[in-house]
Amino acid sequence: NFSTNRNKFNFTVVGKPIPQKRHRHLMNARGRTYDPSKKDKQVFANHINITENPHMKKALGSAPFDNDGVATKKRTLINQGVLKDYVLSGYSARKLGLQTTGNAGGVHNLVVESGEKNLNDMIVEMNKGLLITDMIGFGVNQITGDYSRGASGFWIENGEIAYPVEEITIAGNLVEMYKNVIC
Repeated sequence: NFSTNRNKFNFTVVGKPIPQKRHRHLMNARGRTYDPSKKDKQVFANHINITENPHMKKALGSAPFDNDGVATKKRTLINQGVLKDYVLSGYSARKLGLQTTGNAGGVHNLVVESGEKNLNDMIVEMNKGLLITDMIGFGVNQITGDYSRGASGFWIENGEIAYPVEEITIAGNLVEMYKNVIC
């Protein structure tokens, strides 16, 4: 769901909760963590805000309680690129010595806000690069953040869409990718 309300480029993820296994990135079976001490630190570009709203009316991911029976609540996960809260079930919270965040079973209705620019403004600013429209597969090392996935989209030249691209691979490290997001 894309919106350009008030000249903001908002991307809203509304749907089924993301399964617990997908956000266990905080901890593996050996107790190692991907980002053990990133709370209150810059993890995204400073124009990125991410909230979780489990009480959105008519949204598929809405739920008053998580799978552990813990009440869900609207929370800010990322504020101006700074990590404000984790996504934890009762199990992962106990393992890390933290409190559950009401996320057993996954996250609920993530809303990603990304600044004042619309899509055309971002394409012009990018000048040359890749506009990704589709991702294929899942390839993330949950401990190191190394990342590799198939993708398709459009190549940008001179601030304009030049041609479609398919069957490419995007690879890098999530820590660096998140800090360099321009949309």
